[in-house]
Amino acid sequence: MADCENYVTCRTAGKANMLLNERRTQILKHIEEQGFVSLQKLVEHFGISESTARRDVEYLDGISKVQKTRGGAAYIGESMTSFEDRTVAALKEKKEIAQTVARMVEQGEVVLLDGGTTTLEVARQLIGRSLTVVTNSVPIINLLFNQPGIELISIGGYVYPNTGVALGPIAQAALKAVHARRLIMSVGGITEAGLFNSNSLLVETERQMMESADEVWVVTDSGKFGRSALAHLAPLDSMDRLITDDGLTDEWRQRLENAGVEVICLGEPAEAAV
Repeated sequence: MADCENYVTCRTAGKANMLLNERRTQILKHIEEQGFVSLQKLVEHFGISESTARRDVEYLDGISKVQKTRGGAAYIGESMTSFEDRTVAALKEKKEIAQTVARMVEQGEVVLLDGGTTTLEVARQLIGRSLTVVTNSVPIINLLFNQPGIELISIGGYVYPNTGVALGPIAQAALKAVHARRLIMSVGGITEAGLFNSNSLLVETERQMMESADEVWVVTDSGKFGRSALAHLAPLDSMDRLITDDGLTDEWRQRLENAGVEVICLGEPAEAAV
């Protein structure tokens, strides 16, 4: 560094910049994982001052990684975790959830599958069944293409990077012409306010999916509860059934059941849908 007066000053400046970059990277990762984080939560989680948290959020907002909101920040950047990495994460739980869901799907049904790593595993468990599958997910299309017994209907549109899901007006128009027995979908977060996802285009498309199905089943791991994201999708009572792992708390189970949602956790009997 030409501007450094001596080696010690140069080393100190370099270390400070490295620590600053590391902190902002960790803050960005934390915001992505949570969907939305308040400034106060950043202060508590990282042990920094509110002014430092505010400057870091303003920096991340300036490079279009987060959206600064009143009192916090929401993640809007591309996923820092690739689709392949997210598929591997919690694979055992996803597979068990998918197996539970597959046992409840009856032969001959029309099933609408949203994109995501958990719904991809659901699709894998449906191989060999006699079904009509409608999906906007390129990974699911690739998996089910030419599978005996499965009639596959592909929903087109703008394909969102990293997830391989078709979104936007073209996808929504195609979905209006579809009627399915049930929608099986995943979400980015669930709070008392309802279901959330991290992309407004995705949420608009998912709302049309919900309109196109008689029933809405949400498949998710228990880590999504208490987490919000950038875009609100629907209230809790928009779900007919929720299938999750055995980490769901009694408090959350009661809240969901009070909203009229049938809750099925891993290890519980899973009967065919009626």
